[in-house]
Order: sequence, then structure tokens, then C-alpha cells
Amino acid sequence: MNSTHYSRATVALLCVVGLLAVAGTAGAFTVSTDGSVPSETAVGSEVSVTYVIEDPYDGPPNEYTLEGETELENVSWTVEVLDQGDSVDQATYGNQTFSQPMNRDGDQNGDEVHITLEGTVPAVENYTYEPRENYTVASLSRVTGSNEEQFRTDSAHHYTEDSREARQAIDDAGTAIEDAGGNSEAENLRGNAISAYENGNFENAISLANRAQNTAEQAQQSQQTTQTVLLAGGALVVLLLLGGGGYYLYSQSKEDDYSKL
Repeated sequence: MNSTHYSRATVALLCVVGLLAVAGTAGAFTVSTDGSVPSETAVGSEVSVTYVIEDPYDGPPNEYTLEGETELENVSWTVEVLDQGDSVDQATYGNQTFSQPMNRDGDQNGDEVHITLEGTVPAVENYTYEPRENYTVASLSRVTGSNEEQFRTDSAHHYTEDSREARQAIDDAGTAIEDAGGNSEAENLRGNAISAYENGNFENAISLANRAQNTAEQAQQSQQTTQTVLLAGGALVVLLLLGGGGYYLYSQSKEDDYSKL
């Protein structure tokens, strides 16, 4: 009986501990997006993304500063604090950075913060094939005194129509070279295409990449033709050997017949 009693008490205690653990992790400072952050964007296009912070006072003290930074242009930030779904505070900023004081005891007390960012994709200052040209969509931090914690950073590739066409041509050339098992001439042409791309000469990059692709494809076709000829030659040799062997056996059988006569 005592054993059963202690066993039940242990189970009950474990259940209480489990519930406390769940309750302790139910509310935590987390950030997500309402929709997705684009991974590729054309220069001059418009970007809009909303970040959602849940339990903004879990972890940091009752007062801190919420900061944001972006490389988008013509920027608009809207920072809205909500409590149980109702808006309790809202501020708008028009620069590439913003700084929003957060105070649990003030108007910023709530259980969610929505940060809506809108802006225009900036021009590419320096073209690089690898790594791709990226810009910062948004970087969000919370600051307490001299302590700054960056809790979210998103970046995206930006391109022009000409640069994307040139990059695609270089990519296609790389695939053709790989399929051909490598080709030094094609690889040199592709390397020149990358150099032209990084100098912003996209027309020349496309031309060189296309030549590299054609060279690789011709080399692969030549290899396939050679393999076909070799296979055909091997098959012919086998047929000749079989024919010769058959003729030899036939001749031997004839000689045996004559010797019997």
C-alpha cells in the first residue's frame, strides 16, 4: 500500500512539474513574419513585410529600446503595440533606421508588437557572381543600456533584368560544362563571362557564357559520338570473330568429312 501511495504521489509531482514547465515556456519573446520575406527582388521594386513580436516584455526588462535598420529606400516603418488584439500605441518612422522606446508601465504595454516595413529595393553597387549581391531587408534589435541584442536579420538578392539574364547564362554554361565532364576551353570562356558580369558588362557576359555552353555541349556530343563509334567498332570485331570462328569450325568439319572418305 505504501509503495502504491508513493508511486501515485510521484506521478502527481511529475505532472505538476510538467505543467509548470509548459506554463514557463508558453509566453516567450519570439518574432515571426506575417507572410514571407522575399529572397529575390528586382531593383526598384516595392517590398512590404510585417514582423510580429509576441510577448515583447518576456526576457528584457520593463523598459528597453526597439531598433530597426534597413537598406531599402523611400522607407516607411509602422510600429504598432497591441494588447489582446486591440491597438494601444502606434508610431511611424520615415528613415532607414528607427528607435522605439518600449515601456511596460507606459502606452507601449501589450502582448504583441507589429513592425510593418515598406520600401524600394536599392540599386546594386557592386556586382559579384559569387556570393550573390544581397542587401539587408531588415535588422531588428532590442537595446538595454549598452547591451544590444540583434534578434532578427533578413537579406535578399537584388538584380536588374540584364544582370539576371547574364547570371542565368553563366549558370547554364556551368551546368553544360559539368555535364560534359569538364572542358578547359569552355571553363575559360565561362571565367571570362563572370569577369564581364562583375564589371557590369552583361551583354558581353551573356555572349561569352553562350559560347562556353556551346563549346561544352559540342565537346559532350563529340565524346558521345566517339563512344558510339567505339561501341560499333567493338561490336563489329565481335561479329568478325564470331564469323571467323564459325568459318573455321565449318572448314574443320569439311576436312573431317574428306578424311573419312
